[in-house]
Amino acid sequence: MCGIALIISGIRIDLSSILVDATSPPPKSHQRLEFSVDDLKAALRRRGPDSLGSKKLLLHSNNPTSIDDRQIISVIEDSSSSLNGKAELLFIGATLQLRGLYPIFQPFLDSSRNILVYNGEIFDGIHVGSHGNDGEVLMHTLAQCCSCKSHNGCEEKGRSSVVDVLSSIKGPWALIYWQDSSKTLWFGRDALGRRSLLVHWPTEDDARFLLSSVSPPSSLEQNLDPEVENGISKLNFWEELPCGVYSLSMDVSELDRCFVGELRKHEWTNAMLMELIKWERIFVEPTTENCGFSNCETHLGEHNIHSACSDIISESGPIPASVPCSMSVQRVLNALRKSVMQRSSLHTIFQAVICGRRQEEIAPVAVLFSGGLDSMILAALLNECLDPSYEIDLLNVSFDGQFAPDRISAKAGLKELRGIAPLRRWKLVEIDSDLSNLTSETKHVMSLINPANTYMDLNIGIALWLAASGDGWVYEGVTSSNDVDQQRVKYISKSRIILVGSGADEQCAGYGRHRTKYKHGSWVGLDEEMKLDMQRIWKRNLGRDDRCCSDNGKEARFPFLDEDVIRTLLDIPLWEIANLDQPSGTGDKKILREVAKMLGLYEAATLPKRAIQFGSRIARESNRKNFGSNRAANQASAGSVVIHKQNSS
Repeated sequence: MCGIALIISGIRIDLSSILVDATSPPPKSHQRLEFSVDDLKAALRRRGPDSLGSKKLLLHSNNPTSIDDRQIISVIEDSSSSLNGKAELLFIGATLQLRGLYPIFQPFLDSSRNILVYNGEIFDGIHVGSHGNDGEVLMHTLAQCCSCKSHNGCEEKGRSSVVDVLSSIKGPWALIYWQDSSKTLWFGRDALGRRSLLVHWPTEDDARFLLSSVSPPSSLEQNLDPEVENGISKLNFWEELPCGVYSLSMDVSELDRCFVGELRKHEWTNAMLMELIKWERIFVEPTTENCGFSNCETHLGEHNIHSACSDIISESGPIPASVPCSMSVQRVLNALRKSVMQRSSLHTIFQAVICGRRQEEIAPVAVLFSGGLDSMILAALLNECLDPSYEIDLLNVSFDGQFAPDRISAKAGLKELRGIAPLRRWKLVEIDSDLSNLTSETKHVMSLINPANTYMDLNIGIALWLAASGDGWVYEGVTSSNDVDQQRVKYISKSRIILVGSGADEQCAGYGRHRTKYKHGSWVGLDEEMKLDMQRIWKRNLGRDDRCCSDNGKEARFPFLDEDVIRTLLDIPLWEIANLDQPSGTGDKKILREVAKMLGLYEAATLPKRAIQFGSRIARESNRKNFGSNRAANQASAGSVVIHKQNSS
């Protein structure tokens, strides 16, 4: 996980192609962001503790004798330079390095004066060797791209465009890239929005253009006084940058010799990505002919499944509606296993992190763990993918000690995991907290969830932030299966990678609103609601979750949001994904419950959905603190109430 940022000043930017009403004068933000470059660097450094760097790009224009002779001259200086230019671009990069034989430092700068700050992982699409660093490989690949000004396809035969390269990446990413040959700035985030990137569009109050992985805490006071009448709040300084690839082409105005930038958003050039964005399922409604296969027969066993339909299991593409559900379950399991394997592979750089520690004491990959269906599947698959010599930390947060529902299910889940993998050293890290003692921490998390600003976002953010810290308690002793015979000792997880179950509920009908839509709109209504969830997950969930987890110097990875996993689930008939005529704990996320059974997790396969804010009981404590009781909070619709400024003090 890395932290990246860009501050542009001295350039008049045309937003007409991005903002609907950009033909009118730039809007007033109603908020003035007060922060220094050092504030921004400090926030980014929490995400990338291994290194921090910056580069300043100064743009000058020559004095042409004709319009055709106009040129932009770029000069790269250290950020501490006092050299003044007519326009300035400041690139900042903080690195949490998880790949590469040697330490790397951002921003990346090559001999052609291209600059890159990168936050992401390349799991496929571009080859990265076992000793390579994906940021360095991406920088080299982008340097080979054409510098065509048309942006409608490369005019130079045999060369890819920047959009082509970014469209080919499988994995989460956000980046900012200066292509010096074309004097063009490229920026964006992956098609699913799995990495945070905030934007401040220029306004009358603040003409700067800013991009950042996170909002600096010092700007918080300006962001917590919204107008709540009629549910309308003031325009926030920061916005979540919509997923996609953007370019900002630099030029010099003929009239006043000022720098101008044309901003454009580009279409993905990868057909699979376009399909994932559209999120369209072929088989939505069951018919008389195929509804007989709605019950999965996982008792057939993996061997019989492979011998009967190995070609169906291994091939990609829509699964015929006549194929038994057990075949679909096996394909989902295979896709998830591959996804977890890609996200738990340890690279050479990790050896530098564990130097001086015994291997049996190392837990390189942790799981955000409630003991529920999704986290149990991830833990079981991680056990299959990770070398047996390593420990696995299971991070569980509670605001009600041993009585929170998630703590109870986590302990039950630990017992079941030990049953299927008795040789693995599992550590349930119990992270206990009291909301009344988190005054300064709450204010800090408010800055992390920004621009989100509801109590629901705050509750989820605090729970994620505490869980990702790994700062809790574990039981140690002679007996590994009975806490009574063990001693509870302080423990801080050193895992730099955390597997998170985001995306499972959206894709497999795990939310209560899915059941409501199904009752009122049948299969079509359910499909439309799930599609809506997937198309807005970048804005409602992933940016917030990324910022809260990574603030601890950890990288959150989302196996359920792997491109191939999403494609596999879309290829399966909807009635095999879920059957909401059945009760909670059975019909919702039906296909994942069958996956759990294939992994030997029979108890986890029956657990109902429980969101982290309720399972950890932070929602209950928050309601009591801010509203006096759960009933009062419900009457005020706390989940959508905007945070008031006085709660930051």
